[in-house]
Amino acid sequence: MILYEYPFNERIRTYLRLEQLFRRLAELVPRTHALDHHFAIQTIFEIMDVASRADMKTDVLKDIDRHKQQLNSYRGNPAISEKALDEVIAQLDACFTQLNGLPGKTGQALTENDWLMSIRSRIGIPGGTCEFDLPAYYAWQHQTAERRQADLQAWAQTLAPLAESIVLLMKMMRDSGTPQKVVAPGGQFQQNLPQGRTFQLLRLRMDAGSGLVPEISGNRLMMSVRMMRQGDGHRLHAAAEDAAFELTLCA
Repeated sequence: MILYEYPFNERIRTYLRLEQLFRRLAELVPRTHALDHHFAIQTIFEIMDVASRADMKTDVLKDIDRHKQQLNSYRGNPAISEKALDEVIAQLDACFTQLNGLPGKTGQALTENDWLMSIRSRIGIPGGTCEFDLPAYYAWQHQTAERRQADLQAWAQTLAPLAESIVLLMKMMRDSGTPQKVVAPGGQFQQNLPQGRTFQLLRLRMDAGSGLVPEISGNRLMMSVRMMRQGDGHRLHAAAEDAAFELTLCA
């Protein structure tokens, strides 16, 4: 099965990008090859670029606070476990405290590292980190894997509060949806979204063996899915057959 996710607003689009980058960073740091650690540093810079939006930190803190208020409103409901409620609220509180305690924008501490910033200024240039351009970086790549991993973990730690907050928020959002089995007749599917409720994320799961690729579009009023199939040169063309998939709308 392949899972596709489509954000309905720019904030969730940014969260998904950060989530993917944090996942990549977590995959690269434990590896031992210097090339993997080069791309780990590049990923750190990408995270800083995405998270450097002036209102990024504020958006995340507001979302954490909104979820906390919503959960507190469930207190006294016999269908809700108070223990489970307390555990989730405690996680939200911890994320809020850690993220709010960071000075300035996410990754600001790393911008004060002149050595890292010299790499950042060159890493976007094709071949810009060759040994003749950055001899100190070249020497760092020849240090032991343990030494490089320790440095990477220290740098990544400055981004950890944002990573933990994004992971928790996205988990809560995904858990809010209920999967439903649907069929796209003739490869086309449209659905009006219920009024009075704002959906933020669409999740579509389908069989990888079908060879189909969903082309998703949507806004706060409706969403649509058009099934495509890859042809020669990997070009996509519309598929005319019925296609079954699992659809989840998350608020």
